[in-house]
Amino acid sequence: MTTTPESGAHPRFADALCELGLDELLPEVRRFPEATRTAAEAAAAVGCELSQICKSLIFAVDGEPVLVLMDGASRVDIERVREELGAEKVTRAKADVVRETTGYAIGGVPPFGHRTRTRVLADRSLLGHDVIWAAAGTPYTVFPMAPAALVAQAGGVLVDVRERTS
Repeated sequence: MTTTPESGAHPRFADALCELGLDELLPEVRRFPEATRTAAEAAAAVGCELSQICKSLIFAVDGEPVLVLMDGASRVDIERVREELGAEKVTRAKADVVRETTGYAIGGVPPFGHRTRTRVLADRSLLGHDVIWAAAGTPYTVFPMAPAALVAQAGGVLVDVRERTS
């Protein structure tokens, strides 16, 4: 399957959208001249609230990669992830593990369309908006989607794993 260069999405992610029957999202992909690698950069580029950005973060859970989808304004509480999965040890995955698992570099990891299937946890905070924005496979591209649809496409389980604010 070939992708249209004007979509801006990473070819693997564009192919995943087509395979999932989500071709209509391709024209929605927005490419920016400046990086949207961080949630703050993405929110500034899109012109949305920080919490409307969906971060796709890979953690090593007892040595196995697990994807955690988190709103851009929050941080993942590693202890809550550990408890949720009944794991011994949870750490941030190293860059090479992220690329090997997902097929994408940190800062451009989309919520689905990965090289390998992984367990996916999605924080409930994502459901607080009508639309959220996530990486489209590169550090310069994002796409909008309804949060519940995004979580469903990612095969995510809804959990509460964000850091509690005092």
